[in-house]
Amino acid sequence: MKQLFIFLFFISFLGTSTAQQKMDTVKTKESYGLRVGVDLSKPLISFLEDGTKGLELVGDIRILRNYYAAVELGFEDKISKEDYMNYNTKGSYIKAGINYNAYKNWKGMTNEIYVGVRYGFSIFNQTLNSYTPNVKGTYFISTEVLPNTEFNDLSAHWGELVFGLKAETLKNLYLGFSFSFKKMINTKEPDNFKNLYVPGFNRVYLNDTGFSINYTLSYLIPIIKREK
Repeated sequence: MKQLFIFLFFISFLGTSTAQQKMDTVKTKESYGLRVGVDLSKPLISFLEDGTKGLELVGDIRILRNYYAAVELGFEDKISKEDYMNYNTKGSYIKAGINYNAYKNWKGMTNEIYVGVRYGFSIFNQTLNSYTPNVKGTYFISTEVLPNTEFNDLSAHWGELVFGLKAETLKNLYLGFSFSFKKMINTKEPDNFKNLYVPGFNRVYLNDTGFSINYTLSYLIPIIKREK
């Protein structure tokens, strides 16, 4: 599925580049507006993977020729199975930031190859379903925790560096792909349990780092047009 999406994306990107090439002397107008869409990977994973539910909505708005204000918001309900434990994470998140489009479009094109930054915030609950006590690596320190214990009112703040592409496949309809590297800034967690998974951040690795890959489908709602 991922390989097919990437193949279709690059065919669309190259196709629009060829079809929309124009002479520099021709005056054209570029659309500035709100683009809204969905991360296609979330519902697909929810369908294929038991114990996982999630949805992410994405949006951006063009504020300058090469700059876009961007936001993503969503929720996740996921059961994670580690070597020594089984736990459920449920919560919502929002990420906001800005993208810079480094791709030089021909006249009339609005494709993107961009780099961006995000600030992310999540509120969530963790439920310990089961674990093997007294085993190194279970992230329990000294206090015994009973199975089916729920930890409420948890939160996390993090930053992201994003690299992505967007290609207009049909009029105002875009396919997108992005990769994000994440670094945790601060997280609220119980004394005897570590947040190994955070909605919006995904799996928390060593040194509080993480990453994610997104596949998006979005539609541009034109608001104004400016001459290029």
